[in-house]
Amino acid sequence: MTKELTIAFIGGGNMAAALGAGLIGKRCGAHDVHVIDVNDSVREGWAQQGTSVAPEPDDTLAQRRVWIFAVKPQYLKEVVESCRPFLQEDTLVISIAAGIPSSAVARWLGTTEHPWTRLIRCMPNTPALIGAGASALMAMDGATQDDKAVGQQLLKAVGEVVWVDNDHEIDIVTSLSGSGPAYVFLFLEALIQGAVTQGLSPQQARALALATVTGATQLAALSSESLPVLRERVTSKGGTTAAALAVFEDKQFSSIVQVAMKAAANRAAELSDQFST
Repeated sequence: MTKELTIAFIGGGNMAAALGAGLIGKRCGAHDVHVIDVNDSVREGWAQQGTSVAPEPDDTLAQRRVWIFAVKPQYLKEVVESCRPFLQEDTLVISIAAGIPSSAVARWLGTTEHPWTRLIRCMPNTPALIGAGASALMAMDGATQDDKAVGQQLLKAVGEVVWVDNDHEIDIVTSLSGSGPAYVFLFLEALIQGAVTQGLSPQQARALALATVTGATQLAALSSESLPVLRERVTSKGGTTAAALAVFEDKQFSSIVQVAMKAAANRAAELSDQFST
């Protein structure tokens, strides 16, 4: 693996900040990180950590081995093209922009006939902010084994990492772990409100709901038993849990979740069509 890890974040917002927190002081020094962002306050926050900053691409960008594009999909093409003059032969590009296929980024960095394929596309999620993220990565043909190791190292610093084979699978991941935290937050809100409606205080309900979801998730991760077996062990025949699960089944809870995930994946594909030309 490359010993010297020098990084440029193009876009210094929340996800870049999460990655930076996982890397600076652990995998690289602040002096190894350069951040490009148009927002003055964002740049100031990074500069206070000891990184170099700039409002637009400059010669410092050319000196960074890894570029991480962390901007909104609608701005990605313009930003990528503004960075292209500073691209070097050994530059590894990582895109974490939702919905934009790797082929589009490769074309913007190069040409239609000669796209830049030393590229990794990544879909992280917001729990990366506390080092508990779930990220999926896919590599284009030009990415070397060393490049893949660097990508693994970067994202492993903020949570779990899985590799997938293509952009379609990244869209599926978007509907699962990318958007998934919002589903969990919605479920937590419903649990809390359900308890408050029945008479618990908001503080009691919140503490119990958070502990329940955290504990169940940890049990599922650590247990050798399957999820259906774990569920069955909580569910006594004719008991309280069985009554609740019967309502979920009657309301087609599983189908609702799957339809919602499909909507998220479809929206990712729409973003691709809208912003990848």
